[in-house]
Order: sequence, then C-alpha cells, then structure tokens
Amino acid sequence: QLYRDARECLTLLSQRLGSQKFFFGDSPASLDALVFSRLAPLLKAKLPNGKLQQHLKSLQNLCNHCAAILSLYFPWDGGE
Repeated sequence: QLYRDARECLTLLSQRLGSQKFFFGDSPASLDALVFSRLAPLLKAKLPNGKLQQHLKSLQNLCNHCAAILSLYFPWDGGE
C-alpha cells in the first residue's frame, strides 16, 4: 500500500507540473524546493529495490525539474 501511495503521489506531482519548468511559473517557489528535497535523493541514490525510482525516472518532467534546480542552485554538480 505504501508503494502504491508513493507511486500515485509521484504521478500526481507529474500531472500538476505538466510541461512547466517549475510548479508556479518561470522561477522556483517553496513547493519546488520541497519537491526537489524529496525527489533528488530518490532519483540519485542507489537503492536495493528500485521500483519507485524506476517510476520516477519514467516521469521525465519530474526528472527535468530536479535537473533544472540542480543546474540553477548547484552548478558545480553539473546537474548529474
């Protein structure tokens, strides 16, 4: 159940973001920071069970959202 809820949450975030770069326009807001703080570790960590990570990687707009924040606020990391 927890996995299904997390998967649904990611899907809903993806739908809300749509084709926008950030959730509320052209620059990041506090929601973008909150979402990034939860998604970036999930996206980057090596996990023993990667089912949720694979679902996140299939949501390209959320991956792009994380990359945009990484390149904006952590340019030395190269967004990788």
